[in-house]
Amino acid sequence: MAQRTKIAPDAVHHPVFARFYARFSVAADDRAGIAAYRGELLDGLSGRVIEVGAGNGLNFAHYPAAVSEVVAIEPERTLRQLAVRSALRAEVPVDVVPGAAEALPVKSEAFDAAVASLVLCSVRDLPRALSEMRRVLRPGGELRFFEHGRAEGRALAAVQRGVDRTVWPRLFGGCHTARDPIRAIEAAGFEIVGYRHLRVPASGVWTPPSPCVLGTARRPALGPDE
Repeated sequence: MAQRTKIAPDAVHHPVFARFYARFSVAADDRAGIAAYRGELLDGLSGRVIEVGAGNGLNFAHYPAAVSEVVAIEPERTLRQLAVRSALRAEVPVDVVPGAAEALPVKSEAFDAAVASLVLCSVRDLPRALSEMRRVLRPGGELRFFEHGRAEGRALAAVQRGVDRTVWPRLFGGCHTARDPIRAIEAAGFEIVGYRHLRVPASGVWTPPSPCVLGTARRPALGPDE
């Protein structure tokens, strides 16, 4: 079992951003088409699922009936309270739990799938968080991800790096727009199954978090000598 780092349940505390995000995210689901991406992200899942950084629980309504349980980890108190309300309306069992991505409060190899949705941009220690997701997945289990990502164009990528060094993380709950989730997921020992690049919203003015990536990775199955 990987060494665990103890992190206080409310170590992430962004009450002002949390209230803003609670309003903005609901509108963005409809106006920016994010609700459809949530459905695509979760399509075909089954068994036990851990969602890391559940926010206010907007994914919960999109889990298919084949999912037997969702353990939803959310460290920010205000968002966690909203997620509990969303869990009560979900059609699959959802247990909202305090905790941080870098120290998931669950047993190793306990889940069939893990979900990271617009969260890898804001975790404090990205390699550690992905290592924890790999730890809690059974061999062969899936990681579904829908994340902000580094822009492919040089101009916007330069803007992303600039805002990440200055105001963006302070204003938006620790979000870093220029991280490379695909490279980080591969470096954590996952096998990339497939992914596609998105622009959110699909039309209109580009902003630093507009470039996104949606896809699936897998924890490799154990070899014969493991």
